[in-house]
Order: sequence, then structure tokens, then C-alpha cells
Amino acid sequence: MNLDDGSSESMHILITGANQGLGLEMAKQLLEVHCSNICRDPDGPNSEALRELAKKHPSVVTLVQLDVADQCSIKESAKKVGSLLGKNGLNLLVNNAADMQNTFNTNVIGPLFVIREYLPYLSAATKAKGRPGMSCNKAAVINISTDSASMSIMPVMKEPFPLFPYSISKVCKNPKTLIGCANELCADEILCISIHPGWMRTDMGGDEASIDVRESVEGMLCVIGSLPEKQNGAFLDYTGKTMPW
Repeated sequence: MNLDDGSSESMHILITGANQGLGLEMAKQLLEVHCSNICRDPDGPNSEALRELAKKHPSVVTLVQLDVADQCSIKESAKKVGSLLGKNGLNLLVNNAADMQNTFNTNVIGPLFVIREYLPYLSAATKAKGRPGMSCNKAAVINISTDSASMSIMPVMKEPFPLFPYSISKVCKNPKTLIGCANELCADEILCISIHPGWMRTDMGGDEASIDVRESVEGMLCVIGSLPEKQNGAFLDYTGKTMPW
């Protein structure tokens, strides 16, 4: 999968929650296609792999501290990223960060404020491309969701109670994606979707999950790279299948 639009210009991408799991794997795979500006909290106890990635690619990866449950942290990160981006702006914002603590702030309110603070840079990217329409090669917001956010197909888990606050927060996040994209981001020609990465073998998904993180990310990047404008506001899974609300 290649998010490059065929020009000599690099793409600027920001991923929240890239210190481990899905976010880290997405950073690694995007590096394989020469995308840049992948940012996340560099100081956490689980960020060693991300720091090593930044050391290997110092001209491509920039680490920026960002706590999506803290509005001040979001504002500061946006200022720092803005100073690094230049006139071409931010092409892709991936709202991946998720935590079982402060769940609602992290999964609902946080991503909303992240979009708001980074909107000027996404808008700058659409203007820099200088062509009409919406695509991920131009500017897009990708909200990482889950099948447990679907009220139609909420999966049966062995221990449902710990999943409950997480699922409820993701249910709230999905309508926000649809409404926000259709009514607001669309005016700036910024594509926006929610995507379910599948049940992955991670610390959160457990050993019995059906796919590994690499397979999930490969699928999601294929979907993201080929999104048509008509999918704006959609809820999809990592294979491109439309998910029910």
C-alpha cells in the first residue's frame, strides 16, 4: 500500500498512541512507504520501541508528547507539530490512542479536541495539493474504532464488564465521526472515517485473537490508501467491509 500521490513531496502523518501495539506497527509500515512526521508521547514506560524507531529514522520520525485526555497537552503538541510541518500541512491524522483509564476523555472528548487543534494543518494540506475532491492522499482523519462500538454486533466477550466503558466510549465516538465529517470537515475537503482494526493479538486483545497486529495494519493501510470520496463518514473494518452502527 502506498499513500504517496506520485509527486516528490513527502506526506505528513500524525499517529496518536504510537508507542506500542497497533500504533507502533502502523508507524513501522508507514516508514516502509516513506511517510513522515509520526508523533506520540516519547516518555512513557512502554515507548522504548518507538524511541528506537526514531533513532533509526531521525529525519523522518518526530516524537511529540501528546496526552489526548489533556487539552493543554493537545494544544502544545499542535503548536510543536505546526512548527515542523511547513506550508504543506498535515495529510493524515490517525486517532489511535485508547486507554482503559479516563476512557471517555481518551476515546471521545480527546479525539474531538485533537481534530480541532490540528484542523488548520489539515486544511493547509488540502490547499497545498491544489486539486478538488477528498482523498487520503490530500487530507484525512482516521479514527480507530472497534466492532464493540457497533450496537448491532457488539461481540460476546469472556469478561464483558471491563470492556463496557471502552465499548460505550467507542459507540459515542462513531456518530461523532459521521456527523463531524459530513457537516464540518467536508467543507474543507478533509476525508474522515472510523475503522475497526479487527480482533488483534495485543495486550488488550489477548492471545486468542484472530489476527496479528501486522495483518491488521496492512489491511487498514490498504483501505485508507484507496478510500473514495463517497466513503466520507463511513464505519469500515480493516478489510474494507462496511460495519453496521
